[in-house]
Amino acid sequence: MRGGLHHLELWVTDLERATATLGWLLERLGHTRTDTWATGASWRLGDAYVVLEAGPDVVDAPHERRRPGLNHVAFHAGTRRDVDDLTADAVAHGWRLLFADRHPHAGGPEHYAAYLEDADGFEVELVASPGAEAAATPRVGG
Repeated sequence: MRGGLHHLELWVTDLERATATLGWLLERLGHTRTDTWATGASWRLGDAYVVLEAGPDVVDAPHERRRPGLNHVAFHAGTRRDVDDLTADAVAHGWRLLFADRHPHAGGPEHYAAYLEDADGFEVELVASPGAEAAATPRVGG
């Protein structure tokens, strides 16, 4: 689809740690790990894929989402219950809930989402689809 995401490549300082958090989350969202090499791995969902890489070209500096560059990545996460369940599981897998005082409406009263940050400072937003509660949406995989 023209204009759709083809792939996203995230450089990480610690591949094992990123795989344990970001890779785990991608798999819970339905992505399949499709390739692994010495300095990285990729996960695919449909036509798009996400790469995590910690290779010789990676700048050895911590990620800071509040500086120029990538702030966060947002994923459709299913129903509100799916977002809630996935958020609880993510916290148990090393993610920190951001904006906890406004959760799950930190993006506004009509926006149901969880904003999570991993140990390396990468932020992921898990967004509930509007009206998904009425639809027979399958639960996010385990």
